[in-house]
Amino acid sequence: MSDGGTGASRHSHEGGARPREARPPASSTCTRRRFLELGALAGAAAATGLGCSPDQAREASTMPNRDVPGAGSSPNPDPDFPLAEHSIAQLQAALESGEHTARSLAEAYLERAARVDAGGPAVNALIETNPDALAIADHLDEERRQGHLRGPLHGIPVVVKDNIDTADRMETTAGSLSLVGAPPVRDSTVVRRLREAGAVLLAKTNLSEWANFRSTRSSSGWSARGGQTRNPYALDRNPCGSSSGSGVAASADLCAGAIGTETDGSVVCPSTVNGIVGLKPTVGLVSRAGIVPISHTQDTAGPMCRTVADAATLLGALAGVDDSDPATCASTGRFSGDYRQFLQTDGLRGARLGVVRGYFGFHDGVDALMEDSLAALREAGAELVDPVELATREQFGEFEWQVLLYEFKADLNAYLAARPGVQYRTLAELIDFNRAHAAREMPHFGQEIFELSQEKGPLTEEEYVDAVEASQRLAGEEGIDAALGEHRLDALVAPTGGLAWLTDWINGDSGKGGCSGPAAAAGYPHLTVPAGFVSGLPVGLSFFGAAWSEPTLIRLAYAFEQTVQARRPPGFAATAGETRRG
Repeated sequence: MSDGGTGASRHSHEGGARPREARPPASSTCTRRRFLELGALAGAAAATGLGCSPDQAREASTMPNRDVPGAGSSPNPDPDFPLAEHSIAQLQAALESGEHTARSLAEAYLERAARVDAGGPAVNALIETNPDALAIADHLDEERRQGHLRGPLHGIPVVVKDNIDTADRMETTAGSLSLVGAPPVRDSTVVRRLREAGAVLLAKTNLSEWANFRSTRSSSGWSARGGQTRNPYALDRNPCGSSSGSGVAASADLCAGAIGTETDGSVVCPSTVNGIVGLKPTVGLVSRAGIVPISHTQDTAGPMCRTVADAATLLGALAGVDDSDPATCASTGRFSGDYRQFLQTDGLRGARLGVVRGYFGFHDGVDALMEDSLAALREAGAELVDPVELATREQFGEFEWQVLLYEFKADLNAYLAARPGVQYRTLAELIDFNRAHAAREMPHFGQEIFELSQEKGPLTEEEYVDAVEASQRLAGEEGIDAALGEHRLDALVAPTGGLAWLTDWINGDSGKGGCSGPAAAAGYPHLTVPAGFVSGLPVGLSFFGAAWSEPTLIRLAYAFEQTVQARRPPGFAATAGETRRG
């Protein structure tokens, strides 16, 4: 997770930045090998093993090569993958020409997953594949033959994070063994809209368990159900989180595009360290109905893709008003059904961008790369106001933290109460479950955040009401909005975050840097795009701005992307190479 602070080495989670002083003290048959034996096309669940009983799944220990940082490293076993780096538009062209069918695309990505995700480098991005993926693809191929096309996602394989409800034969567990065996009975709105748009739901992705809101000493990308996801650029390094599997799946060509979720940093951080584009929308642009929550104030789903164009394509399918999520009412008249119209190669010409220097300074190599990025922005026609200060940058974090602690208990209890079939219906019961199953649920870190949240009272308490007001005002009106208005800016730019850190189950995450906090606390949009590499590890440049400014951010980021063309596919190295840039 990015930390939203000064770039100091703060340990931050999905729930956002919090100052150090605010923190409390600190072999089953259902295995991934069995998945390989059955073959990817069988649609077996990578983590729980479809066909296993819920009890077997809960008793399953960590899987071979899934829970050892850096273990199982090997050269890319699939260097000639024919769909490598293909955009959604390229895949759609192949479908239209007859070169491919929806089924052949799904088969190709499933085979890729067997070689790269479950086998070979074993990046462990997918927690479960969809046993119905090929049947869905066949149905969409038949629709195409009959002349019925649903849009740019018709027949396109996508993956979604395992905290997003799917009413099918896959689970939705937020990475926890406590929810195994009771799949949702209704699709989330995000999944329903993807299906309506013609996407082939290929798999669910691993994540930091409970979206990284369980422990102050967690390892991003680890869940009891899914094990440890690994960074495809250096397998001993962390993929960030909590949308770890979505970031790695998109980067490693396991899908055409992925959906993640963010409360603070969980789309943009795994996007920057995995070398992809991540777009965290304005809260209310995309429905949260049917998504395991942390905070109704800050939660949102968003696209994670290899290109800005692909992210824009997915966003168009997701955005819009949903009666099941009252927050989306604010998007009326403010969303687009097709964000591709904002893809302009000259989109930086005449733009005024503010450089938030307060988010620089945590790594010399990142700073040097950012200077190159700023030069590229100028060359593409942007006017830079440098520096721009967010006066409240260090003031809202503690308020945000209190908001998340309060809302997590209230929102999670409401979600669990409304989901039929689950055995554990309150945060208190989940805490007891984790204690009773500590060997599997808490082998590396505890549940301090769970316990802090459980101690909070109702959302009518004055502390909560005041914290919500202060967090949103300081990050939004007196933060981002004030900076934009004072300097007449289109957007703000900063390094998205630091380099991927070594995965460490003893000490937890150790990432440095990050600018996710203001947009997260304010509920504003944030888009990161690959800017280059330091020591062989990707770094992204962030564009963030006012509420509902997705069209502007897409325009700016697309022009930057086309100028620098920094995206490079991962090489699945065992460890990062010698320091170098480029």
